[in-house]
Amino acid sequence: MTDKVLSGIRIVDMTTFLAAPTVARIMGEWGADVIKVEPPKGDAERTQGAVFNMPYADDENLGFDISNLNKRFVTLNLRKEDGLKAFMKLLEGADVFLTNLRSKSLEHLGIDYDSLKDRFPKLVYAQCSGYGEDGPNKNTAGYDATSYMARGGVLATTMEKGTSPMNPPNGYGDFQVAMCLTAGICAALIRQARTGKGDRITVALHHAAIFMQNVAMVSAQYGNPYPKTRMEVSNPFNNCYQTSDNRWFVMCVPVFNRDYNKVMTLLGREDLLDDPRYRDIDKINAEGLNREFISILDGEFRKRPLQHWLDAFKKEDLPLEACYLPTEIYTDDEALDNDEVRKMRFPSGQERFIPTNPVKFASLGKPELRPSRAQGSDTESVLREAGYTDEQIRQMLLDGAAASTRHIGDPI
Repeated sequence: MTDKVLSGIRIVDMTTFLAAPTVARIMGEWGADVIKVEPPKGDAERTQGAVFNMPYADDENLGFDISNLNKRFVTLNLRKEDGLKAFMKLLEGADVFLTNLRSKSLEHLGIDYDSLKDRFPKLVYAQCSGYGEDGPNKNTAGYDATSYMARGGVLATTMEKGTSPMNPPNGYGDFQVAMCLTAGICAALIRQARTGKGDRITVALHHAAIFMQNVAMVSAQYGNPYPKTRMEVSNPFNNCYQTSDNRWFVMCVPVFNRDYNKVMTLLGREDLLDDPRYRDIDKINAEGLNREFISILDGEFRKRPLQHWLDAFKKEDLPLEACYLPTEIYTDDEALDNDEVRKMRFPSGQERFIPTNPVKFASLGKPELRPSRAQGSDTESVLREAGYTDEQIRQMLLDGAAASTRHIGDPI
């Protein structure tokens, strides 16, 4: 078997919903052994398919798989003494403990960082939160929509001025946060290998949203106002436009003055070549001609279909791309040839598309993607690996300290 990038790394995953569990999914793709520990009631994400307009079942559950591929599934009741002991046994053999439980809940269970750091000095303790550890909302529930998109400033900053905020897909910020926390864990693992010491890594959804908006956050203090309207952008060549077939595209031609005449020629507006009103971007902004000039571009772009503009701009090596829909990405050679989306076969017998994570290793090739399994599918085998006898496991199952396979829809 190929020695994968993270072969030999074991992660104990006590997470729910999207941001934190996706960290373990990514690291599982890179070869880590991920043990997901769920409470008896299970991870609520197992039934979130309905929220995402998708079906959910044990043999096909993409609403769960997007953040839980490549894991083993164990059910432990940490409120039972033997369940907590088994959890601690798993941490003894782990390199990373990953969670998004709130600190108050972790303290109540005795598995917060301060309670574990001396017992497991090599352990990398990684935690995702809504608002961080020091502010007034440190114990408040935080989700992508609230902590990241709303209070983090994304919705109010990116909306078209004068309209309602955009309606992003579920988890839009969660997956960005997952990449941040993954990077932090990998850095801590390097330190662990070098010094033998663990560390605590935290990423808050709120903090990540603010960081992702660096340009807006910094420029606003110089009088750069948000939200903006596409009719007043500072560079009309970096903007969205609509075509005669009602498609939107984005053009990104940042060196306005250099490429002005080239764009006017493509638009068939030779009458505007070297026009003193519009040929200089500083003059456009100084005299407030943005809306006037953008209206001209709007009128010209609406005269022809999307494909015409894609072909014309590509021929001149000027960046322009259609605003793609997910269903178009399923057939996009750019995405398929680069293994950016992959069709997986599920135990249901169906084949479905799922995005792969964007970090690639030459040594790894195309990462393996293993669908999730029913809750508790690996409880008994993992406990055996941890040194429990069959009799001890049977007793834990009888006492409710652990549970084996529970299918979606089964009573708790």
